[in-house]
Amino acid sequence: MLHLTIVAVGRVREKYLVAGIEEYLKRLRPYARVRILEAPEEKVPDKPSPAGVEQILASEGRGIGRLIPPGSFTVALDREGVMLSSEELAGRLADLALAGKNEVALIIGGTLGLATFILQQADLRLSFSRFTFPHQLMRLILLEQLYRAFKIQRGETYHR
Repeated sequence: MLHLTIVAVGRVREKYLVAGIEEYLKRLRPYARVRILEAPEEKVPDKPSPAGVEQILASEGRGIGRLIPPGSFTVALDREGVMLSSEELAGRLADLALAGKNEVALIIGGTLGLATFILQQADLRLSFSRFTFPHQLMRLILLEQLYRAFKIQRGETYHR
């Protein structure tokens, strides 16, 4: 069974997102152990300087780095990363399990994204779209896609 750790910046406060996240965590229980760890989110001024952006990303990146389980296969969610279909994601997760890589960390950055050093350390940079999504909403989208991937792997009806 895969152990999935979602490392995300900040807390989700919107009740509708919390409810959706809890629902997909419940749905995922038969397929994988999933936990969500939250790194501290830095306050972003209205018009941060380039140096300010780098400082915020570095601070959030250090917080993320402390939460990534040692030895895990790391997946950084990055708009510039590789795009996979739901079937391809299911295949990648199955391949990791077959290779004995049972610890997978999926990293969601904050408002400004992820620090360069986090992106460089990732084993896979994964894009869900060229669109930009709110990082709180991205947790729900990621959990849904993970659930879909496990359903695909088992040939169960959910994905059409």
